[in-house]
Amino acid sequence: RPAPSDHWYLDEMVIAICGKRHWLWRAVDNEGTVLDFLVQSRRNTKAAKKLIKSLLKKQKMSPTLIVTDKLRSYHAAFRELRLTAEHIDNKRANNRAENSHQPVRRRERKMQRFKSPGSAQRFLNVHASTYNHFDLQRHLINRPLFKKLRAGAFSGWKAAALNA
Repeated sequence: RPAPSDHWYLDEMVIAICGKRHWLWRAVDNEGTVLDFLVQSRRNTKAAKKLIKSLLKKQKMSPTLIVTDKLRSYHAAFRELRLTAEHIDNKRANNRAENSHQPVRRRERKMQRFKSPGSAQRFLNVHASTYNHFDLQRHLINRPLFKKLRAGAFSGWKAAALNA
């Protein structure tokens, strides 16, 4: 896989854990690769700042464009961290991040919700890595290269499964 791009889409969604509301903060790039996520009990500037700091540390680069929804916590976090990236918060601009929540919603429905924030974080860690491993953007590459990359992904998965 190529390196993630410098256009980031940030979003948060509510998940219920033991009857309490928690927030799943997620960051994806412009090709849908999950960059980072965080399960928090709050939806405030401190939580947004924690996600962005973690993201900057993992990616080891600063983005040129960040797309979010209209949550004011993002603006405050960007000011505190002194990010210079262009920030877009138009309505429906971060559909890329909104769509990345769908597999998690499906899992919630099938498995009757998460039992603890730790179990949600562990599941999402495994889910994000396998999703990134198998999700190839078909419109960006030709068919023979797609088949080669897909075969490589499956052989890597098979090797990992045999070693586990």
